[in-house]
Amino acid sequence: MSDEQPAHFTAVDGGFQPTRYAQSHWGDDHLNGPAIVGLAAREMERRHGADDFMPTRLTVDLFKAARGVLTTVQTRLVRDGRRVRNVECDVVQDGVTVARGVLVSYRRSSPPPGEQWSPVPDFVMPAAAESEPDSAVTPFTGSDEVGWTRKVGEHQNASRTRFLDRTIAVVAATPNTPFVRAAMIAESTSLTTNLGTHGIGYINGDLTVALARLPEDGWLGTQADAHWAADGIAVGSATLFDSVGPFGTGLITAVANPAAQIDFGSPTFNGMRL
Repeated sequence: MSDEQPAHFTAVDGGFQPTRYAQSHWGDDHLNGPAIVGLAAREMERRHGADDFMPTRLTVDLFKAARGVLTTVQTRLVRDGRRVRNVECDVVQDGVTVARGVLVSYRRSSPPPGEQWSPVPDFVMPAAAESEPDSAVTPFTGSDEVGWTRKVGEHQNASRTRFLDRTIAVVAATPNTPFVRAAMIAESTSLTTNLGTHGIGYINGDLTVALARLPEDGWLGTQADAHWAADGIAVGSATLFDSVGPFGTGLITAVANPAAQIDFGSPTFNGMRL
């Protein structure tokens, strides 16, 4: 049995080297969204985070397919105000920017007086997750039509979809922070909102994560809230959950990519992590 701990990148001189776990379903040499989003979130928080600031809104534009080559991250502290901190980053490969991130953090404080409306949470964790060992990293997928299972292909239907994962390390031998885990699980907004009867034919070009708080435990989930599509363009939103309840929202925009449609029920699907 291998003792290898899964991670999307290894830290090397000059940057980060993608591993096989970072491979995308969209192409043999493409990197997946959680790997790129996670790396951007990690580096902006690591270089510019502060305990008294809450990383509240992260947007990552995925405007060029990232590939399995040496990857670097350039960050900039744009504004360091009393209540608001703004950071930007570029994810760079071979001198070309493949993704750009923006992080807005707010200083933590006491809430104002009064009560506000909130929807009633209806996300129920799979019972099997409670008995999983801490080392388990195989995700769960769920749909209203089927319930929770371990196979994405069993949920290629037109009902509401949800996803649960522990997220693997962005960089080997470095545990993910709660913020990084939140950013990575939010990337499954594309899966939960774009999965349909023939798999996924929309590829997201961005991700926005809005967090009211940081997640408190390992198993994190997304549940589709909305999916709107017209003329080959889709918009999807999902609520982010941990065992305590909702903690944020994921939002993606996507463009039709039928030439590379991902059929999770196909015999050729290789079962890579999402």
